Amino acid sequence: MSNPIQMLVRDYGWIHLSLGLLGNVLFFIGSLMFLPSLEEFKSVGIWLFIVGSFLMFVGSLGRMLVDIWNGK
Repeated sequence: MSNPIQMLVRDYGWIHLSLGLLGNVLFFIGSLMFLPSLEEFKSVGIWLFIVGSFLMFVGSLGRMLVDIWNGK
């Protein structure tokens, strides 16, 4: 039986791509909230930046682990 974390990283690589994509979408929406016409949503935009960048980080880290385990 393989390590559950290794199995998650190796067999479910699509999750990392999905997290990265969701992070990019949140980052984009957060940047729109800094437009002058959406000034009242600036603090929401900041939180979308934070959550989006974290998801992009987790997605990239997972992709890196997949590549390491696959010997790429």
